[in-house]
Amino acid sequence: MPSLGAGMETGILAQWLVKPGDQIKRGDLIAVVETQKGAIDVESFDTGTVTKFLVDPGTEVPVGTPLALIDGKEAKPTKPESTTATVASDHRPRISPAARRRARELGVDINKLAADIGGVVNLKDVDAAAHRPPSKPAPADAQTGVRQVIAAAMARSKREIPHYYLAAEIDLGAVMDRLRTMNATLPVPERLVYGVFLIRAVALAAKRFQEFNGYWATDHFEPAERVNVGAAISLRQGGLVAPALHNADQKDVHTLMRAFLDLVNRVRSGHMRRAEIAEPTITVSSLGEQGVDSVYPIIYPPQVAIVGFGSLMERPAVRGGKIVARHMITATLAADHRVSDGHRGALFLDAIRKLLEKPEAL
Repeated sequence: MPSLGAGMETGILAQWLVKPGDQIKRGDLIAVVETQKGAIDVESFDTGTVTKFLVDPGTEVPVGTPLALIDGKEAKPTKPESTTATVASDHRPRISPAARRRARELGVDINKLAADIGGVVNLKDVDAAAHRPPSKPAPADAQTGVRQVIAAAMARSKREIPHYYLAAEIDLGAVMDRLRTMNATLPVPERLVYGVFLIRAVALAAKRFQEFNGYWATDHFEPAERVNVGAAISLRQGGLVAPALHNADQKDVHTLMRAFLDLVNRVRSGHMRRAEIAEPTITVSSLGEQGVDSVYPIIYPPQVAIVGFGSLMERPAVRGGKIVARHMITATLAADHRVSDGHRGALFLDAIRKLLEKPEAL
């Protein structure tokens, strides 16, 4: 049972996605685990053949409990039709390209729909799912569970991490101009929001200033090899999670937008992947259009930094000796003083500002 977030002590094995005898590769989805944050798809850490289940579905076990046995030796196929690729593909959802496009347009969680149907997903299936009555709100005890997990993680953060905070005003006028230009040529389902520019700028700055991208491990800092930006997403039942957008520094804004929409849809339907919960290296929290000038967020342990953005507002600014209205946003940095200091934090925030004021580089 893998740890799927700070404060997790146990998990419930909800479903096996493979069976004994199946050949799997590292990264293949093999099980669904229920936590207080929702259902999380768990990937295999190994390549080989599933030989035995050690835990039955519905069983709650502590983190670290062995769930299954996997023979690390890959079985060689005896016939062409029984190759590893063929066996593995039996467990992958079969979704037509048209169905994927329609699902994005209608906000349907295509992966969950594929799992429910268990066969090929077509346009008719997507349309039917879009017109089903909405699910009932989560019961009060589920909301309480999410709140308890968040409370435990944040209490640990404030207790153990010596936070320091910095803030900077950033002119997003150039971002908004570029956004309008780009969206004018895109169909509605593919249009961008300014939030992906914020994520992209943080990712590129974190790649350069590595002391803000990684983990505190007991008594020392471990910089991360990749930049996996945790995107704070509010849940319908209350609370929030911050799953990872992997390799955000290597994705352009169009790719990030698609990944972000997919993440939001799956998170709010209660379906996430283990790597998305366990592997963020730095987090971005944005209040969007909530009308709040700034946010001073709390670091998600074991991460060492989080960047917050307040609401985008028109404010007076001096340009060329004149007072003009500009689209401004307040960026805040909460960082771990064991790893960095205010000087480096200021340089990090300034790097984010410069990237956002010249968005063609994003």
